[in-house]
Amino acid sequence: MGAFPLLLFAVVFYNLLAFGGGLAGGADVATMLNEGFSVKMPSGEIWHFSYSDIFVACSLCLLFVEVVKSTRTGRGELLNHAFSTLTFVAALVEFLLLKGFATTAFFLLVTMSLFDVVAGYTISIISARRDLTIPEHD
Repeated sequence: MGAFPLLLFAVVFYNLLAFGGGLAGGADVATMLNEGFSVKMPSGEIWHFSYSDIFVACSLCLLFVEVVKSTRTGRGELLNHAFSTLTFVAALVEFLLLKGFATTAFFLLVTMSLFDVVAGYTISIISARRDLTIPEHD
């Protein structure tokens, strides 16, 4: 389970909304994500919050866990980086080519997937350099 990229959960959930018309109540996913609710703040202001905002906030939490996971070393992390790369590529293809995926929420998810890939490889390279203690030349 450690090699499994958590952002894949968000991508699969979005796919269920986009392809499973019954889940979205027959509406397209963009319309459903723009719906939401309002919360009256202690200041008296009204905060309008959409389901898209909740989706992005939950995806950011998953991204945080992924970045923390990338600090570990081992075989599982190599698989995690590979699966994270596949998740990013699949999400990018969906964003570019499939109907219902050209939303801001999904674009931010694709961006988070890219960040997960770049951060994972960068952190792994930095920690590997420290483990090997490569001397720097002047």
